[in-house]
Amino acid sequence: MNPDAATALSSARGDQAMLFRDVSHGPREADLMFRLIHFWEARNLNTKTLIGQEMLLIDQEGTVIQGFVPAGRVGTFDLVAGSVYNLSNFFGSRSKDQYRVADHVATVSFSWNTSLAVVENPPVLIPDDRFRFHNYEEFKANCNSRGDLYDYVGHMNLVNGQTITDHMILDEVDIAEKRHLCVHVQTHDGPVMKLYLWDKAAADLCQKFKSYGNTPSVLLVTIVNPKHLGGTLDLTSLSSSRVFMDADVQPTRDYLEWQTDMLNSNSDIANRIADEVVTKPELVTLEELFSYIKQDSSKVAWFECMETIDDVVQGSAWYFISCGGCNSKAVKGPTSLICNNKKCVKTEVTGVPQYLTRISVYDKTEQAVFVILGDAGKELTGKHASELVANYFEANDGVGADHCVPVPQALLDTIGQTRKFIVKVSDHNLTGKTQTITVTKILPPEAPLRSTVGVGSGSSGSSGDTAGDKARKAAEILEADEAKRPKSG
Repeated sequence: MNPDAATALSSARGDQAMLFRDVSHGPREADLMFRLIHFWEARNLNTKTLIGQEMLLIDQEGTVIQGFVPAGRVGTFDLVAGSVYNLSNFFGSRSKDQYRVADHVATVSFSWNTSLAVVENPPVLIPDDRFRFHNYEEFKANCNSRGDLYDYVGHMNLVNGQTITDHMILDEVDIAEKRHLCVHVQTHDGPVMKLYLWDKAAADLCQKFKSYGNTPSVLLVTIVNPKHLGGTLDLTSLSSSRVFMDADVQPTRDYLEWQTDMLNSNSDIANRIADEVVTKPELVTLEELFSYIKQDSSKVAWFECMETIDDVVQGSAWYFISCGGCNSKAVKGPTSLICNNKKCVKTEVTGVPQYLTRISVYDKTEQAVFVILGDAGKELTGKHASELVANYFEANDGVGADHCVPVPQALLDTIGQTRKFIVKVSDHNLTGKTQTITVTKILPPEAPLRSTVGVGSGSSGSSGDTAGDKARKAAEILEADEAKRPKSG
């Protein structure tokens, strides 16, 4: 059919087009008029064989339905996201039970006699998009179920461990090599969740960061999969996910407006938003932690440990000098300090002391060495490292700038305390390069001790798990399950 004739015919049919709410199962000789929201390839996870082309479609009533082009017909149709189309003849197949991205019971499958034409001037208004948002509790209920995939919007607290700042720089080379990045996102005053963006979604976030004049703060990611990773409930993107920020779409604009109003009117909530809060990891013993590290299939993960401080390791510096701009390590240059981070925008580096303190800890099962970095040190002592260093030099006027400051009393006073630590099992632990465990957060001493579940050295353990099994289960392999779909018909 001539393209111009097809366009005219599709426009003429617009008023008679079937609405998505009337689509049912089976072959249909009917017209549909819709906007193509998004489309992506569906491939077999193991063989990478193309299964077909998945689509999200929306009609004039704002109803969203999933579309599907079988592998043999992929490339036959000229698809452009955002365009309005008229479709004639299709098969209403049953929507898949797993990894669904639309609520409708049917999927519009393109059949042998399907024709598709662009509608240049739609006779009716068709929305641009529609999102399906879930909160933390709903994601938690759907975790690891391979059920419906929903959308998530919130404000970013951390990106790959970096605090959101006006001059934030992302290491795109490192992100591309690892194929993913991790964002700590919080929705309104709910708990912070870790959101893992893979491949294209990670690249899209990097591009949007560069395109904004100021660092964006609001993030919306569609079609995310709730999983248990590293002892916490986390979200992972899929090949079908899309990334939006700040002013991109109406939900992000609404959230940005709420965030601005809230920051201006409620300092208490504002402080909670700025605070680095991580969803609660699994509580494990040191024995379980070391058992987890020894397993070949283990991945980088976060855990919670209740430990008693036995000693502060001495004989080496308990702090380091960081760049006041990006917190990377700063070293002495010929005339001034130089930041080790080549992407740092600071031309004049101001040195700031930061904690780098090793402590010996123990519980009922094992002993270990923890390394306390940055803010975790203040959570332990109640004082910034810069304050302790300044106090020492003020009390010792004749000491030169290169003098090694001894371990302060504020650190020594923590010996004997039992504290709850959130620790990170890093790549260096898993490859055997170090047995020292990094602490990312220390909870206040008055935090109540949770009763240990699973098997430690004193539990009855009805499940029969060995030490480390609980940690193993809490840290499933960090892989995004791609949505799969069998061929229609």
